[in-house]
Amino acid sequence: MQVVIHAGAHMTDEDRLVKCLASNRELLAERGTHVPSPTRYRKLLRDMLHAAADTGLSSEAREVAHDAIVEDETADRIILSNHGFFGTPRMAASGGVLYSAADARMAAFHQIFAGDQIELFLAIRNPAAFLPAMFKSAPQGTMDDYLNGAAPTTVRWSELIGRLRHAFPELPITVWCNEDTPLIWGQIIREIAWLDPNTEFKGEFSLLYEIMSKPGVSRFRSYMNAHPGMTEAQKRRVIVAFLDKFAEETAIEEELDVSGWTEDLIDRLTEGYDEDLYEIERIPGINMISP
Repeated sequence: MQVVIHAGAHMTDEDRLVKCLASNRELLAERGTHVPSPTRYRKLLRDMLHAAADTGLSSEAREVAHDAIVEDETADRIILSNHGFFGTPRMAASGGVLYSAADARMAAFHQIFAGDQIELFLAIRNPAAFLPAMFKSAPQGTMDDYLNGAAPTTVRWSELIGRLRHAFPELPITVWCNEDTPLIWGQIIREIAWLDPNTEFKGEFSLLYEIMSKPGVSRFRSYMNAHPGMTEAQKRRVIVAFLDKFAEETAIEEELDVSGWTEDLIDRLTEGYDEDLYEIERIPGINMISP
């Protein structure tokens, strides 16, 4: 069985992905993909991950997990989603290292689903926005306290992904930028759910509608209905054109308010993030979904 681990990151999709998949559960089931309810596995897997770190897992771990999670024994693929799989917000950037427990937790997943084919899906986010969001979720006095004195400019997603690649050379890893999600949502869902490029599903443009004005949404729907059968590339060109004219600025702007952070620092973090994307693309075997 293929086991998909969607590990967030925190403050990226806020469960939109798992909700979209759930709304298409019957469609996916017909194609062998099972989308269990998060209530069936989040607490269970959290407890098992903690047990793996504290006392180790029993030889019955896989049987326990499958019995609790897998409702359809004919399923070829199951999708498990939790932005906390790799740790809490307090652990997300401790010491300036993103998700320092990620490799240990992926090792635990390989024990829990021993013999299954595991895939990892992960959204990343500009540290200029990600770090403040994590700090607000786990306040520790100051950002310097949160990072244990590490400079925010040293935080790199490529370090996390490179660490996972080194620990698990054969693990399929798919990554995308949270900032691009409204443009590539259709491809993200299709790749994680194993749908072919022409399969329509509910909610393909749901994230787009969140950042577009009502008149824009109405015109976009009319345009798409009048032009069926477009490729992903064609859809993205249409989306970009509509966003250029109908995007709601208040919906896409992010308020960055961290004591001591200057505009220059935010610019440097953003430039570092852009450079980091090139480093990620150079890591062997990484599937980078981009516009």
